[in-house]
Amino acid sequence: MPPTAVPRSAVSLARPGSDERRLPRTLHPMAWWVWALALATAVSRTNNPLLLVLVLAVLGYVITMRRTEAPWARGFKYYLYLALSVVAIRVIFRALFATGITPHDHFLFSLPHIPTPAWYAGIQLGGPVSLEALLSAAVDGLRLACMLCCIGAANTLANPKRALRVLPGSLYELGVAVTVSISVAPQLVQSVQRVHRARRLRAGRTKGLRALRGIVVPVLEDALERSLRLAAAMDSRGYGRAGRATKGSRRLTGALLLLGMCGLCSGAYGLLDATAPKLLGLPSMATGALLCVAGLRLGGRRVTRTSYRPDPWRFEEWAVAGCGVLSAVLLFTDVGFNAAELNPSIYPLSWPTLPMVPAAAILLAGAAGFLAPPPLPVTGARPTPGVPVRPSEKATAT
Repeated sequence: MPPTAVPRSAVSLARPGSDERRLPRTLHPMAWWVWALALATAVSRTNNPLLLVLVLAVLGYVITMRRTEAPWARGFKYYLYLALSVVAIRVIFRALFATGITPHDHFLFSLPHIPTPAWYAGIQLGGPVSLEALLSAAVDGLRLACMLCCIGAANTLANPKRALRVLPGSLYELGVAVTVSISVAPQLVQSVQRVHRARRLRAGRTKGLRALRGIVVPVLEDALERSLRLAAAMDSRGYGRAGRATKGSRRLTGALLLLGMCGLCSGAYGLLDATAPKLLGLPSMATGALLCVAGLRLGGRRVTRTSYRPDPWRFEEWAVAGCGVLSAVLLFTDVGFNAAELNPSIYPLSWPTLPMVPAAAILLAGAAGFLAPPPLPVTGARPTPGVPVRPSEKATAT
């Protein structure tokens, strides 16, 4: 018999060092959340527009490389729209609430001045607007927009419902509420895409106010139906049950957690304020952390849960979370660069410089794009003839 021709895709599976050799699997959701929150923390450290644009590029690269084909994983563009609206609103408010102009500023235009009463002194409505004021507002809005995009990247890459299984038992009820709240945005994105696609198939209007009215009502109806189905499913599975804990133990758990959070807040204030007493620094934070741990341990005894096929935490999870945390640490240590380069001044107006160490730290966070395992294939996808199917793909295809 003549030898069977081997497809080129099958040859790539045997190529050493190729990405196809790695078995696709779902990364632990907490790894993506740690990576995204660490990158958002790094963004809060800088006001340099070049570094902020670099963060957006890193987010786009990682999402392009490691997002799944699920409908809720296609909504990152909506977070970008929200980010653009944040920047636009910030610039518009800065133009309306003008703070005056100096002779060294570049005058752009002037808005009609609205006089304000004496008790409203310090805020000016309208007046001359300078280029420096608008650029400062745009940079501030861009920093907030990058933080929103980091949260959007976590919602795009990680399934928020899977994160509920790794929370401690004492945070079970809170975790359910948080999981439901952060899954609202992906579900709304999925509903909007489905309704928009259905309107296009029915040759309906896809633009204008009439199209918006025809999309909003079905989306709200779908959201109500999802809420009712979720409530019924949670009730049938025993969510919200009191368990075996007594009333006194629940009060003790709440008191420990409340005192612990107060200790953490006072400790953070003591570390940030140089004039605060020393007891409000590390001692208060350490005491608050111990009280929180005690409350979590005590509250976890009253909730008994079982986990079916728990998500593993392997080298890829450590690598993804570590590159994000290391990026934030490098930006906060001020080692190898001047801290003033992270927040360049617009007065006088000049082009910002790109510091090498912070840029390298942000690019290090982008290493999650190839450190994470490839995502699972689409459910129900048919295997290519002649290409060997992995066991994970067999289970997914069935």
